[in-house]
Amino acid sequence: MTPTQRWTALSVFAAFATCALPARRADPTAAHATPAPGMRAVRIGLVFDVGGRGDKSFNDAAYAGLARARRELGATVEYVEPMDADDRVSALRLFAARGFDLVVGVGYMFSRDVDEVARDYPTVRFACVDYAPAEQGAVPDNVVGLGFREEEGCFLVGAAAALTSRSQHVGFVGGMDIPLIRKFEGGYRLGVRAVCPTCRVSAAYAGSTPNAFRDPARGEALASAQYAQGVDVIFHASGTTGHGVFVAAHRLRRLAIGVDADQYDEMPDAVLTSMIKRVDVAVFDTIRSVAMGQFPRGPSGIRVLGLAEGAVDWVSRGPHARHLSADTITRVEALRAQISQGTLRVDLSSLRE
Repeated sequence: MTPTQRWTALSVFAAFATCALPARRADPTAAHATPAPGMRAVRIGLVFDVGGRGDKSFNDAAYAGLARARRELGATVEYVEPMDADDRVSALRLFAARGFDLVVGVGYMFSRDVDEVARDYPTVRFACVDYAPAEQGAVPDNVVGLGFREEEGCFLVGAAAALTSRSQHVGFVGGMDIPLIRKFEGGYRLGVRAVCPTCRVSAAYAGSTPNAFRDPARGEALASAQYAQGVDVIFHASGTTGHGVFVAAHRLRRLAIGVDADQYDEMPDAVLTSMIKRVDVAVFDTIRSVAMGQFPRGPSGIRVLGLAEGAVDWVSRGPHARHLSADTITRVEALRAQISQGTLRVDLSSLRE
């Protein structure tokens, strides 16, 4: 099967049904979407990262932003769940060739692909979540990179892990060993250090390829090994691999921390909190700007969002925070306020000192 054939089999046209791929079909109302007052009629194409919809994390957050744009702005939306790198590039190109108003790539791995396709289609606008600029050369004029200060949210859950830990030994499980996930680990380490300088942090990665984000068995093995070494709280940043971390935490009666979305429902007895990364907000705001006839790229071509912008956070309220003590919430919220106000900076470079 060629990449184009695979793309066609996986295409979903504004589908919000739950039937299994590739049987999903076009939403018959999508071609007749009515723009909201003050908005232009726009067509949005989104290509998911590894793992696709249903990861209850990064991709599902992006989908929530897309669905909100369909619902609130009247945007016509389509999305693709690629199987490999060829599918990823083919999907971007096909959306661009069809003249979509905005093509969104979800994930760090799209960065070079988006740049390449954007240069071939200079009249089409592109957005890339977790965009990493090339070492040389400027961001194409028709690309907006959406970045996050993930380290700020990770700092908060690191502090929560250290304050909750009885063994003073906490863990981190990453998916693919790339600079982006190292940022998660770094922020987590700094948060641990801020409240418990004597605490230890063990870290492990599931692999060096994109498959490291979709290997729950590997996640369970890595988490089990850390728990056996005395770790009692683990933060994962590993896509669906993290489900294995939750399984291990449940089985061994330990605690784990979710990522990107509130993952409490994955394992209610084991999820201490989650680091929230509002990919949905970034995706929706970008679509809204395009629907208003704007393109929010800024001089550098990259928008970076953090705690102050409401783009990262942690779960600290309601029943999903029931494993957190009142003292832990109070102390971490104080740190949160300092970061939001700019009086506390999460400086990853300090880890190299």
